[in-house]
Amino acid sequence: VKAACELLAAGEVVALPTETVYGLAANAFDAAAVAKVFSVKERPTFDPLIVHVSTRAELSRVAIVPDDIKHTVEKLLNAFWPGPLTLILPKHPDIPDLVTSGLTTVAVRQSANKIFRAVGKELGQPLAAPSANRFGRISPTSAHAVRQELDGRIPLIVDGGACSEGLESTIIHITAGEKRPTITILRP
Repeated sequence: VKAACELLAAGEVVALPTETVYGLAANAFDAAAVAKVFSVKERPTFDPLIVHVSTRAELSRVAIVPDDIKHTVEKLLNAFWPGPLTLILPKHPDIPDLVTSGLTTVAVRQSANKIFRAVGKELGQPLAAPSANRFGRISPTSAHAVRQELDGRIPLIVDGGACSEGLESTIIHITAGEKRPTITILRP
């Protein structure tokens, strides 16, 4: 955790385990570090990143939860966070446009992985972290798989063992509806 935080604080990217797949993490508020994520992954910048918060309180630093969907968001967080659920919400203005690919929304989740959350908590910053693989490739579920994909491209891979879930998080978009919020599943 300490080594990962030192590198992240210095603007580097590191691979961290989550319960779903390994993520390639950068400080979500550091646009230059986020640019490294896109470069290492060879990911097009029109494809937004998921921001991971280590605590529920950090959500307000990343997203704005409008009153008309707040109750639904709270119910979902109580049921599924920490865990493999990503919410699409209006973006907080402090999040760099590169993270969201210029969108007015941000994808945010709280991983259940203790190592990932410990790094975010120790760093004191949310982490932008897509899967730790080159764009278009299979998402890695072990440190060995990350090494095969990104060896020599990043300074640290934190080995947390095999991911317990092994599938990417569910992504949902919540919007105000006529009578109640509408939930759209973007990735099952």
